[in-house]
Amino acid sequence: MIKSKLFAVISSVGLIFLAIVLISGDHNDAPSLRGTKADIADFYAFQAPDSDKLVLVLNLQGLIPAGLPTEQAEFDENVLMEFNIDLNNDLKEDVLIQAIKRRDSMYFFGPFQTNETGLESTINTEIMHKVKISTKEDVFITEENGMKFFAGPREDPFFFDQTQFDAYLAGNAKGGFTDPGTDTYAGTNVLSIVVEVPKAMLGTPVSNVNPFAPGTPTYNMWVETKRKIQ
Repeated sequence: MIKSKLFAVISSVGLIFLAIVLISGDHNDAPSLRGTKADIADFYAFQAPDSDKLVLVLNLQGLIPAGLPTEQAEFDENVLMEFNIDLNNDLKEDVLIQAIKRRDSMYFFGPFQTNETGLESTINTEIMHKVKISTKEDVFITEENGMKFFAGPREDPFFFDQTQFDAYLAGNAKGGFTDPGTDTYAGTNVLSIVVEVPKAMLGTPVSNVNPFAPGTPTYNMWVETKRKIQ
């Protein structure tokens, strides 16, 4: 099983700004995954305009050039994408939301409780949502049971100054990073899957995890891609 993961923590309620938005980027993945359709670029988790909901974003296949390459980019039907939610701070998934492509649609499953951890996953087809995969011209969003779903190309939102970063590592950036710097990823695209989910559907998170807000219930969250073994 070829697997890619990004890990992060997010508070379940926006009591402090530190807990409202989580951003995690990984555009230079392991050699076995880099440039493949299982390559994770970004993971975002933040509170929705409705404070009772969270928005989860998994971006794949970073650095897709604009134009025809974006139009030709597609999700892989053999790659399962997962949002993992840990409720008790044991760093093992308690709740899953899964997504996988079938023909011109993305099928989402969950959220559902799981005892299955590790490299292998079973798709839970009992809680299923379907959304047609969007194109550059046509955007499709499905709304069911208080949840919203999207799948399709988007401009890469992650800001990173690769040139200055490389110069810093080489000891040639005496002034450090500039403000605002040059966005290396500007004009490039990703394939995104987005879920807006009521917090109540995820279960009750644990407190005393975030040292800056120990009384705030907190989710541990990470995303994975898992490729089907032929």
